[in-house]
Amino acid sequence: MKPTCYLFLFFVFLTSCKSTTAVVNSSKNRNTENKNELVEKIIRSAKENIGIRYKTAGTTKSGFDCSGLVYATFGQFDIQLPRTSFEQSKIGTTFSKNTEEAREGDLIFFKTNNNSQINHVGIVTEVLDDEIKFIHTSTSKGVIISSTKEPYYQKTFIQMNRILQ
Repeated sequence: MKPTCYLFLFFVFLTSCKSTTAVVNSSKNRNTENKNELVEKIIRSAKENIGIRYKTAGTTKSGFDCSGLVYATFGQFDIQLPRTSFEQSKIGTTFSKNTEEAREGDLIFFKTNNNSQINHVGIVTEVLDDEIKFIHTSTSKGVIISSTKEPYYQKTFIQMNRILQ
C-alpha cells in the first residue's frame, strides 16, 4: 500500500508544479498586455486635451502647463508623478537622447529658453525610425503634438524617462 501512496503523491506533486508554471507564464503575458493597454489609454487620454489652452500651473481642462498635462494624465490612472517637469525628470529610468530606446508613453524632456535645468516635458505618442512625436503644452498653441524633427525641439531635447516599466 505504501508504494502506491508514494507514487500517487509523486504524481500529484508533478502535475501541480506543471500547472503553476503555466499560470506564471500566462500572468507575465497578461502584465505585458495590460501595460501596453495602459500606455494606449494614457496617450488617448492626453490626446483628448488637444487644443486646450496653456495656463500657468494648470492641471485641468480649463488650461494646462506642460507638466500639469503629464501630471493630470498619469494621475487619471492612479500613477502619481511630481508636479514640475524638473522633478518629473528625476523619476523612472533615464536614457538620455537614445531615441532607439524610446517607447510610446515615455516622458520626453527639454531645456528651453536657454534654461540651465529641464523646464519642459511631453509624453511620447509615436516612435518612428529617426523621429519621436510627443504631446505637450505650448504656451502659444496649447496642447499639441510636436516632433523631435522640428528645429526648436531638436536643439532643446535633453532626455527621456520610462515611467511604465
